Order: sequence, then C-alpha cells, then structure tokens
Amino acid sequence: MVASSKARRPARRQARGLTLVELVLAMVVIGVGLAGVMLAYSTVTRGSADPLVQRQMQAIAEELIEEIVLKPYAAAANAAPATACARDTWNDIGDYDGYATSGRICGIDGTPIGALAGYSVGVSVEAVAIGGVTTARRITVTVTRSGSAPLVLRTWRTDYAS
Repeated sequence: MVASSKARRPARRQARGLTLVELVLAMVVIGVGLAGVMLAYSTVTRGSADPLVQRQMQAIAEELIEEIVLKPYAAAANAAPATACARDTWNDIGDYDGYATSGRICGIDGTPIGALAGYSVGVSVEAVAIGGVTTARRITVTVTRSGSAPLVLRTWRTDYAS
C-alpha cells in the first residue's frame, strides 16, 4: 500500500527561475538605486563648471590689479581714452577709479575679448591711511558674472617714490 500511494502523488518539481513578484521587486530596487546614482551625477555635473568660472574671474581680477599697480602713483595729465573700455592712455593709478564694464571685458586698447563675454568688472581706488602712512591707496577690483557670486580682490599701493 505504501508503494501505491507514492505512485499517485505527483512528483515535486524543483523551482527554477523567478516569480513575477520577485522580478517586479528587483526592478523597483534597481530603479531606486539607479535614480539615486543619476541624482548624484547630475549634482556633480551641474557644479563642475563653477570652479572654471571662479578661476576665470580670478585671472581677470589679478590681471587688472597688476596693470593698475604697475602704473605710477602720482597723478599725471592724460588724454581721454578712444573708447569707453580703453585704458591705453591712462598713466597713473587714479585714472582707474570708477572704471567699469558691463557684460564684457576689454583689452587695454579697448578691444572687447569675445571669450569673456558675460563677465563684468568694476574698479575702485580710494585714498587710505595704513599705519601712519598717509600716501596710500586701496585698489579694489570686483569681477561678476551672472549666476556666480562676485569675486573681490583688494591690494594697497603706497607712494614709495616720495
């Protein structure tokens, strides 16, 4: 009798593959993980241009500060620039006070630099006293670009010749 009861039972089949529920659950887990990876990737990609813009703004400010500091301290008469952006006729640091461009950066001769479109610069030259030295000026260069925080560089210049 034992032998006949085994013959009537269907043989158990071994499980092969995945069920529908397991497949759906795996797809949900993989989808959530992939969405997290893509979110992190888009955040990194969005911020990757900021260091380049900051470095470009710094280079513009440093170049202009160097140009100003290399000029003589004492005021001297000069001719008016050919264009509003030109600085080639300026011959002392006081000439740079109030210099500003909007949405463009120009070479010293007033030629706009196309690769720097969208950047703006402003210069302030103020008389200050530093530790008893009354013949000093604070030079402030501010570079801006839309979508970025402004970059401000400052230096001081004294009348070391007198």
